[in-house]
Amino acid sequence: MNRPAVFLDRDGTLMEEVGYCNDPARVRVYDGVPEALQRLKSAGFLTILVTNQSGIGRGLITEEQYRAVQEELLRQLGPGTIDDSYFCPDVPEALSCNRKPEPGMLLQAAAEYGLDLPRSFLVGDKSADIECGKRVGARTVLVLTGYGAEQQCQPDFVAPNFPAAVGWILSPQTVKTNVK
Repeated sequence: MNRPAVFLDRDGTLMEEVGYCNDPARVRVYDGVPEALQRLKSAGFLTILVTNQSGIGRGLITEEQYRAVQEELLRQLGPGTIDDSYFCPDVPEALSCNRKPEPGMLLQAAAEYGLDLPRSFLVGDKSADIECGKRVGARTVLVLTGYGAEQQCQPDFVAPNFPAAVGWILSPQTVKTNVK
């Protein structure tokens, strides 16, 4: 298939960062995110959520709480806006091939969906997100929501928020320079 994807961090990128979100009532999607996701879908991108969830590994939230939060997020984003979701419950100290910045979740999605990683993007609010995208050859966008303003990294683009990140991804100049 060789389709491009936009890999998406969750907390601080698509929804407000609240620290180990364990309650669906705390899910607040940032303004413009559902519409921006629809723009990506209309342009032919798969949208794949990849999120570190060390709160599970730390015993701060259960996998059931994570799934309830995820279900509420997907409800607020709207049907069909996210093609798939991957999460890593490992703590930072664990030897893990899936915990960002390690690229395991992206590689798994690429194998399952036949993705063209050099034509794909990763959008996130942490340097671990940016490093993860770079490790698979994807283009990277740091959003300044969540922890973004505090990060020291070298993304391909810095955006004030997710809708602005999508604007850059879909801009004619970016599309032109991303064709392989």
